[in-house]
Amino acid sequence: MRQFEHFPNLVTMFFTRAREKGDAPFLSHKADGVWHSISWAEAARQVASLAAGLRAAGLVPGDRVMLVSENRPEWCISDLAIMAAGCVTVPTYTTNTERDHLHIIENSESRAIIVSNAKLAQTLLPAALRSGVPDVVIGIEPMRVGQPGRMAFYDWNTLIANHPTEPAVIEQQANFGRGDLACIIYTSGTGGAPRGVMQHHGAILHNVAGATAIISEDFGWEDEVFLSFLPLSHAYEHTGGQFFPIGLGAQICYAEGLDKLASNIEEVRPTIMVVVPRLFEVLRTRITKAIEKQGKMPKYLLERAAAIGAKKRPSLLDQPMRMVLKATLVPKVQAKFGGRIKAMVSGGAPMNPEVGSFFQALGLTLLQGYGQTEAAPIIACNRPKVGLAMETVGPPMDDTEVRIAEDGEILVRGELVMHGYWRNEAETRRVLKDGWLHTGDIGVIDAKGRIKITDRKKDIIVNDKGDNVAPQKVEGMLTLQPEIGQAMIAGDRRPYMVAVLVPDAEWTAEWCAAQQDKCDPATVAENPAYRAALGQAVDRVNKGLSVTERVRRFILADEGFTIENKQLTPSLKIRRHVLNEVYGERLSALYRG
Repeated sequence: MRQFEHFPNLVTMFFTRAREKGDAPFLSHKADGVWHSISWAEAARQVASLAAGLRAAGLVPGDRVMLVSENRPEWCISDLAIMAAGCVTVPTYTTNTERDHLHIIENSESRAIIVSNAKLAQTLLPAALRSGVPDVVIGIEPMRVGQPGRMAFYDWNTLIANHPTEPAVIEQQANFGRGDLACIIYTSGTGGAPRGVMQHHGAILHNVAGATAIISEDFGWEDEVFLSFLPLSHAYEHTGGQFFPIGLGAQICYAEGLDKLASNIEEVRPTIMVVVPRLFEVLRTRITKAIEKQGKMPKYLLERAAAIGAKKRPSLLDQPMRMVLKATLVPKVQAKFGGRIKAMVSGGAPMNPEVGSFFQALGLTLLQGYGQTEAAPIIACNRPKVGLAMETVGPPMDDTEVRIAEDGEILVRGELVMHGYWRNEAETRRVLKDGWLHTGDIGVIDAKGRIKITDRKKDIIVNDKGDNVAPQKVEGMLTLQPEIGQAMIAGDRRPYMVAVLVPDAEWTAEWCAAQQDKCDPATVAENPAYRAALGQAVDRVNKGLSVTERVRRFILADEGFTIENKQLTPSLKIRRHVLNEVYGERLSALYRG
């Protein structure tokens, strides 16, 4: 078993791995139909030269540098260079509005901005000019600059070329420690203005060491390949999809986008993937439909696999069928994921246990993790050696203390916990008490030390009788139905639960085709038979719910919940306050009708 070293900071970890790996491929992306790789040695050279360029542009240790880019090799190189210069990275989402950018620029007081292209600069630069804060703007791709005002503009490649520097020089100057600030990550949140979480080097290194222990002890640490597709501006991908691979000395391949993810998986053949539950829900639906179209036998095998996977302990009588599945269905599904996946780690939001069991039954190891940006962000993760239980998020990471408060709240302590929110002492005092991070999540710890999340404190619905309802559980069950793509339930201080439903687009198309109707979403939503079919899906879910949890009435959403319409966070969690603003009156009307 390989041991993970105790590094003083993230920059030293990177340069150490770069020396070890040399000309081995590190960062890969696809352009013009071909995958291109940058070696560890070349990446180290670019990081060192860009760090020198940042200093030459006037930045000093402690300065904040905003990074706005889609996932690409330059994102990783920029992030490392910012830290290598002694500065602090402020990653922000590519979906941010001008108002979002303005808030983060002013709150973080970022002196410099690195932006990938002209399209992203359209919303970013007006915010930068309005704020009057940044002195430096660096474009990864060439972009037309109007009247720059007081800001100095640089070309990313030119800045690197003009400041050639040996990696050893920059590494020697990286004399900051584990307690020093590495980045400020603004939480996407489900309500209110984003808060800047101060993550220190030791917090992320703690996460990397804990995640490495799981791979090393439970799977074996070899030449790993990651496929990166979640936003790197999110703490989950930033740590799990960037610094964890760096710690392993792994290769990182950047997906072309969600629309090409399936083909990229087959091309790259990753060994580890960092994912969110919503992706698995979509994949589960697609796999099910694809197999069902192959005929009665494949459909029967899938049903048997799902039934066996749902059992906590498959019996000896299931063994013959498991062998049949292993020889027929399982290889086909594994091939769709490249054929060498060790584990897919799900985080960012709760996962329905039924979804996890489904993939487990098809021979894919799915580890549900749990964390928060305030904990860098990984707190716990399922481990095969402890025993996989899909209704839990596994035991805490190594060197992580977790306890349950009297009111059921999960509390966390350790090096992974943030030092606070940037320029927000009131919120810091609220969540950090006596060294314990108050997560706002409710949970229990089972006999094997595994954490089970029951819900968010603030998301619990309390009906008019004082009964508690966990909305995420009900919403998860609703979206497992083929008819329903997305759902949000409501019912706080009300007599029963109601819901906003987004019908599944593929199911809607199939339903319309069967009716020989024109499939116009605007008109089909008013079709009584269509609504009745959706009602039948809700009724199926209600059979498995308690009386207080059951959804009595529902409305159909005007459009899908997306990041663009602000109804989803960038980590694909629903923004309840936004949805309540849009649909609140119509949901209230359900209690009057």
